[in-house]
Amino acid sequence: MLDRDLAELYGLETRTLKQAVKRNIERFPKDFMFEMNAKEIDKMVSQNVIPSKSYFGGAVPFCFTEQGVTMLSCILNSKTAIDVNIRIVRVFVKMREYALTHKEILVQLAKLEKEVKGNSRDIENILQFSKN
Repeated sequence: MLDRDLAELYGLETRTLKQAVKRNIERFPKDFMFEMNAKEIDKMVSQNVIPSKSYFGGAVPFCFTEQGVTMLSCILNSKTAIDVNIRIVRVFVKMREYALTHKEILVQLAKLEKEVKGNSRDIENILQFSKN
């Protein structure tokens, strides 16, 4: 999630959220939070994910993973931050469950496809045998 979006959820200014993160940077390794580079920003603009670079207010945005969002609750110690973090973590959990469900469905479809192909060969063999 982007710093700007998280700040809005927490009812903070983006710069306030970023200052809190910078004061506690040791809590945010690269797999928790990273700064977006110019190429990534350009890609987001070109794909219409964001309207323009001005969306970020001239600053390089911080991007937070699920673990980074969770860590924010340790440094943003307000009732709002805790409530927002609980909701966000629940959304991440549901997304993970949804992805796993789809993975299982794809595996089942692959098995079914394999069976159908096997059955088709068997039917062809039966038809060939009955012609002889």
